[in-house]
Amino acid sequence: MALMITDECINCDVCEPECPNSAISPGDEIYVIDPKLCTECVGHYDEPQCQQVCPVDCIPLDPDHHETPEELQAKYEQLTAN
Repeated sequence: MALMITDECINCDVCEPECPNSAISPGDEIYVIDPKLCTECVGHYDEPQCQQVCPVDCIPLDPDHHETPEELQAKYEQLTAN
């Protein structure tokens, strides 16, 4: 699954620089996560870094983007291929 940012986001700016895939960006009102780029930090870290730094816990799994650990690993490999 990709992650998503809920409307509880306070735009504190701490999640965006933590994302190793540049999947987080400012949206119209709150930050957003591009599910095509989000690997839940698979391949980079043991846990999603945005969730670790979020002070309001507004970054749950996105129920609309189900992915297995194997699919997340494949996405990571595709994103980091040179």
